[in-house]
Amino acid sequence: MAAEALRVDAAGVALHYRELGTGRPTVVLHGGGPGCSAWNDFGPVADRLAAGRRLILLDLPQFGASDVPVVTDPVFSWHARHLLAALDALELPTVDLVCQSFGGSVALRLAALAPERVRRIVLTGSVPIPNPTGTGVSGPAIRDTYFGGDGPSLAKMADLIGRYEWFDRAGAPAQTVRDRYAASIRPECRAIATDAGRRGAPEDLTRHLPQVAAPVLLLWGSHDPFADPAYALRLASALPRADVHVLGRSRHHPQQERPAAYTAVARAFLDAD
Repeated sequence: MAAEALRVDAAGVALHYRELGTGRPTVVLHGGGPGCSAWNDFGPVADRLAAGRRLILLDLPQFGASDVPVVTDPVFSWHARHLLAALDALELPTVDLVCQSFGGSVALRLAALAPERVRRIVLTGSVPIPNPTGTGVSGPAIRDTYFGGDGPSLAKMADLIGRYEWFDRAGAPAQTVRDRYAASIRPECRAIATDAGRRGAPEDLTRHLPQVAAPVLLLWGSHDPFADPAYALRLASALPRADVHVLGRSRHHPQQERPAAYTAVARAFLDAD
């Protein structure tokens, strides 16, 4: 399928998105790593996810080809408000959500803020509450390393993906590396990435999770270095209606490493009544 590139105004912030397919509205949200966008993170599974669905691959503010405003509010709440504004502008009363990492935390905040707008959520690698047994791997530290020193490079992007996001270090396609690198050096995005004070204040969603009425599937990579499957189980226990499914031989981006297995599990969950 061809994915049409479009833009929508979300409370004064122009957001880029790609759309394909018809049917039940399903919004795809990306992770927060350098060069991440909805298409860069979910392109390999877009056709599978779009079967029988209106798939909207949305770039959140500060990512992809969307506007890059300064954010000083609590980060997930700020993005959730603008995501809600985008749903209003697109006239989408209720949606399913398929999310990677940062996008998943935004989706949970949206589901707590406006529970009537969210039907089901598939969430991978998100850390919306503190991880008391974390490995020490952190997004900000990885971002600082990538943008520090001599600055971004294709080699540094390949190392980042291979070290933290893929179980098979050599498995990431060269095109994925090139696309992520190209997105990461967009001047506006690079300026935000190197200034933590402009990306939003850290936010713990613990008090909001009991308000998430939608069923949630935590679809996890078995070797995720940011939050292991034990964290996914703790997160599930904090949500009213959550299940956990772990995909072996994958890390932080199982939808790219194991697209067929990922999509089969996600579709079975999303297609349930």
